[in-house]
Amino acid sequence: MKITVKSAEEIELMRHAGKILAMVHQELAKVIKPGMSTLDIDRLGEEMIRSYGCEPSFKNYCGYPASICVSVNEEVVHGIPTDKRIIKEGDIVSLDAGVIYKKYHSDAARTIGVGEISKEAELLIERTRQSFFEGMKMAVAGRHLHDISRAIGDYAESFGYGVVRDLCGHGIGSHLHEEPEIPNFRQWKRGPRLCPGMTLAVEPMINIGTPDVLWMDDEWTVITEDRSLSAHYENTILITEGKPEILSLTEEEKAAGYLDLF
Repeated sequence: MKITVKSAEEIELMRHAGKILAMVHQELAKVIKPGMSTLDIDRLGEEMIRSYGCEPSFKNYCGYPASICVSVNEEVVHGIPTDKRIIKEGDIVSLDAGVIYKKYHSDAARTIGVGEISKEAELLIERTRQSFFEGMKMAVAGRHLHDISRAIGDYAESFGYGVVRDLCGHGIGSHLHEEPEIPNFRQWKRGPRLCPGMTLAVEPMINIGTPDVLWMDDEWTVITEDRSLSAHYENTILITEGKPEILSLTEEEKAAGYLDLF
């Protein structure tokens, strides 16, 4: 397994990519409303990404046809935007997006509640997000990769949630997906030792019910096997000498105190 350690110049490019992606997520969260199609969201997202002088990481990646993965309710990830899927009051919508800035990627996901959502859905979103930050407590130079996995999984499973096993986080840099894979649940082995300069995309995918998932006929959209709700929270992070630096955190999240969650 070869995990790339980024140079100071590469890190600066990834910081910029992360800042732009954070702005895209913050703006998209403000405009999503009932009556929009998932295709509307994709078009807006791509327009925003390109307006900042970046390219969407996902467009045509391995054949994926859109710029924003838009997954609704029981859809875990990789939902393909369409004008047939209309967002309704009470839905939860997971947006997974990536940007390329001067050949370097940032990758992040958020799950958003549309209007008034159920308490069950609200807690799922909050706890999925917090599972990420539990992982960040372990994302420290000298610890091991699977300390992150254990912290995420143990926290989510303490609420009886299903932690998706079939999908995981990943390294990131000049390629969207690099080594290593980052599971979101306990592993038998400790995994590689973390060191400053590693850049990772950590992304818990948490289901209210079973952890088991299915792929739809489009061969992209992943849904919960029991059709229960699923939430997704992801950031691109940098391992440092101290606390990890979260490259794709929005300004609103910083103002809300998210940096104090780990």
